[in-house]
Amino acid sequence: MTGDKKKMTDQRPVKRPPSLLERAADMFGIDPAANAPTIDVSNLPPEPAKRAKKVKDEPKIETPAAEILEPEAPAVDPAPVKPSARKDIARAAPAIVPTRQGRIDRDRLAARGMIVPGAPVTGISEEYRIVKREIIRNFAGTANRPVVPRGHRVLIASANPGEGKTFSAVNLALSLAVEADHDVLLIDADIAKPSVLQTLGLEDGPGLMDALADPLLPLGDCMIQTDIAGLKVMPAGMQHMHDTELLASARTETLLAQLEAGAPGRILILDSPPVLAASPAAVLAGHVGQLIMVVRADETLESALRDAIGLMGACPHIQLLLNGVKYSPGGRRFGTYYGQGGAS
Repeated sequence: MTGDKKKMTDQRPVKRPPSLLERAADMFGIDPAANAPTIDVSNLPPEPAKRAKKVKDEPKIETPAAEILEPEAPAVDPAPVKPSARKDIARAAPAIVPTRQGRIDRDRLAARGMIVPGAPVTGISEEYRIVKREIIRNFAGTANRPVVPRGHRVLIASANPGEGKTFSAVNLALSLAVEADHDVLLIDADIAKPSVLQTLGLEDGPGLMDALADPLLPLGDCMIQTDIAGLKVMPAGMQHMHDTELLASARTETLLAQLEAGAPGRILILDSPPVLAASPAAVLAGHVGQLIMVVRADETLESALRDAIGLMGACPHIQLLLNGVKYSPGGRRFGTYYGQGGAS
């Protein structure tokens, strides 16, 4: 009888520990049980409250979704689901082929505690598998979840420097690159202090700002095909005194559409500047459908986080990702240490 009881006990389903997305949401008072732990922008500090009031006074401006969808919707039938429209547009032109090749430095990734392509599964790789599944569900759509417009464009940001945004952007790109139905273009959009190439061990060269400043420059010259088939990288490029203005221009939207052309399964991951340290971050938020705000355990202040979120209101879907977390032996079985993030 005792043996039967033990057998029944062993067959009970084990409750899954919360993911880094859920733990971050819970830490800052956001409901982790919701389908997506998204910050409620109605409860933000003064600056976003003023912005909401302005929108209320001018209701015609309060339709960013319509402005976003207009250029992407098919001319014949505006009703189809957005991913279908995106695939139609992407197939209309051949994909841009990078003219530069680069090999990722796996030893460098291992030394920084990051995902190493081709290496055995680790705790950090399992955590980012959970994160990427959430991101894919948001733009692919499920039975109980609406499709996030332009959700295949994901901005990785943090309130301040040193909270692990580049660490998270690179890990997420490496995890997504092995997906059978998708490929990834990782864009270093931190123009002032780029660090994606250094993290991956790739050589510098023309990139995002060069392409924005010179429309005649072939985009293939601004991209690196890595030795991982599903991963391409666009460097930040030259520093520019008018970087915010260039990123806010119509040229940026045109450029992103060109990078998606011919690649209906492509996911764009953009490494943002720190939100409270550089103005381009808020501009970039208007070009993406998903924003992952990285918060560092025991370091990121809630007031700073909420100020940063208030500046990023142009993005319709915002989630938090907890970085720099150590788990006790009673935590996840696939590992006990995650996310010793880099300085960016």
